[in-house]
Amino acid sequence: MKIDFEKSNGLVPVIIQDSRTQQVLMLGYMNEEAFEKTEKEGIVTFFSRSKNRLWTKGEESGNFLTVKSISIDCDQDTVLIQAIPENIVCHTGSFSCFGEKEAKGFLYELEAKIADRIDSKTDGSYTYSLYQRGINKMAQKVGEEAVELVIEAKDSNDDLFKNEAADLLYHFLILLKAKDFSLADIERVLLSRDQ
Repeated sequence: MKIDFEKSNGLVPVIIQDSRTQQVLMLGYMNEEAFEKTEKEGIVTFFSRSKNRLWTKGEESGNFLTVKSISIDCDQDTVLIQAIPENIVCHTGSFSCFGEKEAKGFLYELEAKIADRIDSKTDGSYTYSLYQRGINKMAQKVGEEAVELVIEAKDSNDDLFKNEAADLLYHFLILLKAKDFSLADIERVLLSRDQ
C-alpha cells in the first residue's frame, strides 16, 4: 500500500466510514507520519492543519476511531478508513460530521452485538440464552416471528407490522450466527441473483 503524498504537498484526504453501517463519519487529512502511526496503532491519527501537528481523533474526548481496514484509491492520493467509532465523532456533538446516526446499515451493527453477546456468553442476555437452547429453538423462534409477521401483514396496524418485521430480522440474525453465516453471506447470494 503506497500513497503518493507528494501530489498534494504532503497531505492526503482521508474519508472515515463506520465499518459496520458504512455511514460516512468524517473527512480529515494525513501526512506520511500520521498514516504510519494509524497503521501501527490501529487508532486513527490525522495531521491537524489548524494545530499544525499530529492529532489522534479522541485524544481529548476519548471518542477514538478504531481501524478495521484501510484502502487507497486508484490514484493513490485518497484514503478510505473503515473504523468503529467509540462514540460520537463530530465536535458539534453529532454522531457524524455529516449528521446523526443513520438507520441504514444498522443491521450490521446489530449483527456484531449479537455475535458479541454469544461469543462472550453474556449472562442475563436474551440473545445468549436463546442461543444456548440450540438450533431447533432458534429456528422455531424464526418461524414463530415469520407467522406473526404474516398475520400483521393482513391487518392495518403499521406499527405492529414493523415491530414484527424487526423481531423476525433480529431472530434471523441469531440463527445466522448459530449456523456460522453472516448477513454479508446472504447478501452475496442475493447479489449473485442480480443478473
